[in-house]
Amino acid sequence: MSVTVQCFRLLPFHIIILFLLFKLDYSFATTNQQNNETSSGQNKYFLVHIGAILDLNSPIGTMMDLCIKMALSDFYSEHPNHRTRLQLHTKDAESLLDTNFAVQKLLKHEEVHGILGPQGATEDKFVAELGGKVHVPVISFSARSSTISAAKNRYYVRTTPDDLYQAQALAAICQGFKWPEVVILYEDAEYVNHFLWHLNKAFQEVDVGIAHMSAITSEDIQIIKELKKLIAEKTRVFLVHMNLSLGSRLFLHARNAGMMSEEYAWIITEYLSNFLSSMDFVVHDSMDGVLGIRPYEQRSEKLNSFQKRWKMNMGSIGALNVYGLWVYDAVCSLAMAAEKIGPVNASSLYKNTSNVETGNTDLKVSAYGPRLLSELSVTKFRGLIGDIQFINGQLKPLVFEIFNVIGSGEKTLGFWTPEKGISRELSSTGKPTNTASTKILKNAIWPGDCVTQPKGWANPVTGKLRVGVPTMRGFKQFVNVIIDRATSRTNATGFSIDIFLATLQLLPFTIKYEFYYYNGSKKNSNWTYDDLLHEIPQTFDIVVGDITIWAPRANYVDFSLPYSEPGVTLVVKNKKPFDMWIFIKPLHWDLWIAIIIACILMGIVLRILEHRVPNTDENSIRPHRERLKMTYWSPIAVLAFPERNMVANTWSIFVLMFWLFMAFILMQSYTANLSAILTVDQLKFAFSDEYYVGYQEGSFMREFLKVRLNINESRLRSYSSVEEYHDAMSKGSKRGGIDAIFDEIPYMKIFLNKYDSQYKMVGPRYRTDGFGFVSFLVLLT
Repeated sequence: MSVTVQCFRLLPFHIIILFLLFKLDYSFATTNQQNNETSSGQNKYFLVHIGAILDLNSPIGTMMDLCIKMALSDFYSEHPNHRTRLQLHTKDAESLLDTNFAVQKLLKHEEVHGILGPQGATEDKFVAELGGKVHVPVISFSARSSTISAAKNRYYVRTTPDDLYQAQALAAICQGFKWPEVVILYEDAEYVNHFLWHLNKAFQEVDVGIAHMSAITSEDIQIIKELKKLIAEKTRVFLVHMNLSLGSRLFLHARNAGMMSEEYAWIITEYLSNFLSSMDFVVHDSMDGVLGIRPYEQRSEKLNSFQKRWKMNMGSIGALNVYGLWVYDAVCSLAMAAEKIGPVNASSLYKNTSNVETGNTDLKVSAYGPRLLSELSVTKFRGLIGDIQFINGQLKPLVFEIFNVIGSGEKTLGFWTPEKGISRELSSTGKPTNTASTKILKNAIWPGDCVTQPKGWANPVTGKLRVGVPTMRGFKQFVNVIIDRATSRTNATGFSIDIFLATLQLLPFTIKYEFYYYNGSKKNSNWTYDDLLHEIPQTFDIVVGDITIWAPRANYVDFSLPYSEPGVTLVVKNKKPFDMWIFIKPLHWDLWIAIIIACILMGIVLRILEHRVPNTDENSIRPHRERLKMTYWSPIAVLAFPERNMVANTWSIFVLMFWLFMAFILMQSYTANLSAILTVDQLKFAFSDEYYVGYQEGSFMREFLKVRLNINESRLRSYSSVEEYHDAMSKGSKRGGIDAIFDEIPYMKIFLNKYDSQYKMVGPRYRTDGFGFVSFLVLLT
């Protein structure tokens, strides 16, 4: 009885021991399997020694170590008849010095023919250089934009897609959302430089500007200071490229600074998005509304099974991400390449060459490594992450997933591929089903729980924009100032104001404004629009109205693009209406008399010539006497009835031909002169010393007429409205009025629209630049 009780007391302890043995059994299954194979069946399998350099004290290093072991176990469980086996040798390395010792041990003592890792970019460069010297392939699963190219070192293989494609995907997203500029927040580290170079080039190709590039350090004070600086800027689109630790603190500070609200847009690169599953809930919640991209993990039974086993057996270690899948597929590709080579003689594993090539007398040059690299380059299979194929020493570009962080999860919005660009869905083969802009993406939730896409800009100016408008007595079609006597507030209407308000609606940010009127006539009777412009920026931030873009004004203010028809024209009175005798005016009176006398003389000559010709035509119904009478009218009748036989004498025909020639010349001259009278002569206007010219009050036309047209200032008179122009023109210069108006075309069109039949534009049009909005030089630049 006591033995039974004791056994029950020890039962919980036995259960705990069995559970720990189960956990350790899977972790070291591969190692035990390989040790058994080495001790009991070395002649059965050919062992290919492979090294791995990992930081086993980091979460990602631990994850990769387990993924490597699971890959070996799964691969050889599926292919038990393979003649080769990868023998794994893992070295722990936390720093560059540790990596140096680790790679030396792997090459010298373990005699590896392939190396996985290391994790860091700096260590990666050192190991790749050494691997190239001893002809051992170095398979990196963390480097993205390495300075080592395949042309310089063909033994360097990357199992991750190049950052070039990630940069192109980000540029396509910003272009699709029509964001003109982006602010880039990046980790202050060496590995980022090449990514920034790719990003800058990709944004230039799609005409998206980079407003600012900010290097973020690990100090919280620097992060807060940089965020405060960015709040004052106009750009509201931020692209974040940094690791998990730094990115988590950045978004927490951004939320506290109020930058995770409406009008803001945030995009994260895969350096951060691949680790969202490992992020703290508070940090993940602060990223609500953020967009991101990451390599797409195409769903398959194999991937679902692997992730399920990971959660069941390795869930306590940490979340699985794409880096673990990449290293899993890299190990499988190495195992396939080794099997294609098959068993080889031990004597053919190394080259019989001098150690001078390696720079180290203890290191040998591998002969198996080039063969392994060659087979690895042509290996193509379907892995956990998708189709695996190496092109020029790097993984074939994969599909990028565009997602939206919502609450504690993420929502897939669409996809991007180098061949097709942005698409909404993928087909069963993993290819885009359609291509278009970001308009076909699924609806996103933006920061601040906003469903409206941010414009990417905001007004960095605090307070309201002071908009100056001129007070005019006439031409209120452009600017009509309305003053509320109760509140003393100024409002304005008119064509210029409508253009200004419509422009504000098109801006990608909101501007608050307030109108302020300017009445120059109260201050100075000889005021001009230049006086109004000199009030910038002391009184006004911007002036809106019928302000002409003129070169002398550009010395102290800046203009917008013109919004009206340019040019200056001359308006004069219409001449008196035509009388009924206008048809005789084309030819002078003496010419008319000469024509009549010529017709009479021509008739007499024809009468004499025709009298000598007898009437021999018996069939003629016209008597000889009547025919002779018709000869008097021949010069005129031949013009009206050229087909009738008026004469019979040969000399008469010659005389009529001469007359017809002269008549044709007279008719052409008559037609030309009559056309000139009806058109060109009506446009004639010549200045006289007795003429006075009118211009608009306050306009630049006073200086224009004096300098450009050399009109004496004493002959100029100013007016302020259409009615004043009409009264002055009606009086004329002799009665204290004017005989012509020089003003800009928009004003004259309004004038002619009211008095169309009485006036007309004449003469050439002088070039001006039209109306525009005015601001201080510093404000617009």
